[in-house]
Amino acid sequence: MAVGTLGTASRPKVAPWNDPVVRGWVFQIVVVGLVGLLAWYLVTNTITNLERQKIASGYHYLGREAGFEIGDSMIPYSPADTYARAILVGLLNTLKVSVLGIIMATVLGTLLGIGRLSNNWLLARICEWYVEAFRNVPLLLWLFLFYKMISEAFPGPRQAISLFWHSVYLSNRGVYYPVPLADPVWPWMGLAFLIGVAGAVVLHRWARRRQDATGQPFPSGSAGIGLAIGLPLVVWLLGGAPIHMSWPELKGFNFDGGSVIQPEFTALLAGLVLYTSAFVAEIVRSGILALHKGQSEAAMALGLSRGQAMRLVLLPQALRVIVPPMTSQYLNITKNSSLAIAIGYPDLVASVNVTINQTGQAIENVLIIMAAYLSVSLSISAFMNWYNKRIALRER
Repeated sequence: MAVGTLGTASRPKVAPWNDPVVRGWVFQIVVVGLVGLLAWYLVTNTITNLERQKIASGYHYLGREAGFEIGDSMIPYSPADTYARAILVGLLNTLKVSVLGIIMATVLGTLLGIGRLSNNWLLARICEWYVEAFRNVPLLLWLFLFYKMISEAFPGPRQAISLFWHSVYLSNRGVYYPVPLADPVWPWMGLAFLIGVAGAVVLHRWARRRQDATGQPFPSGSAGIGLAIGLPLVVWLLGGAPIHMSWPELKGFNFDGGSVIQPEFTALLAGLVLYTSAFVAEIVRSGILALHKGQSEAAMALGLSRGQAMRLVLLPQALRVIVPPMTSQYLNITKNSSLAIAIGYPDLVASVNVTINQTGQAIENVLIIMAAYLSVSLSISAFMNWYNKRIALRER
């Protein structure tokens, strides 16, 4: 055979059952077929059982009147509203506690992780004891403990503890505080705040490009904060500077006016933040320790303090190690918020649970819960994957 034909020699033919490519396709088709068959059997069997028991299926009940109250709502809600709105209220409550929990657990966990690496023996030991205590006790027990402490540590509304010149009251029914009365200027102030935040982000990017090009720093942090606060303040002044407030006042056996932070919400948020921050602390600590010690030595050689070295050199590099496992903790906060039903906080699971008891539509409602948590979790994962790619090292 000529040398030129060696590279073009045809692949020897083998029997289809010995070809790994064909075998792989056959196995995949068989597995997909079996899964499809199992799904078809479960669906048809469920529909048959529902028809035999004369249980109507479908989501027609979502338009009916709910008839139950929800103690904590981010949007207007009354028992005369529909089941769909009641479920939406529960979903918003879940998102509220999840977003606040993610932010607070990240901040507290980062401080604890850095504290464990401190040269101060007492500070390092306190952070270590905190991490070990919260990591090794189930979250549900912490929720029970916090809820019991809040309900028994504070007196009833008639003996409520007053703070800030009788404007804020602490009781076993929650924290009552004053809020501004409704005014047309508030939505415009919210829009101005969002514009200010967007402007602060653009300003920070411009300042970073300017420093890379000229070496001259720009106080983008303080300028961005001023922009985010100044724009709403200007809108407030242009809108007539309304200062009318709704103040909490004791009437009968409870307070009227103002707003309230429910003890169930406080216990749930405290439990999620303190529990998850212990895991975040270990992620941050391990991410910093994963860096070569030459990084910190180089920072010290440049004359940076330990705080500056941590903020400017170590943490930015450690983020590439920290972000992937941190995604799992953010997902855990969102999913663990479903334990709110154990202490009576009206989250998504609690709202849907009442709906199931009243309508009997268990399968449909469970599917709603699954779809909601799946959508939220995939959104968090997509954002964290985007951020992880953004901070990843790029080869040239």
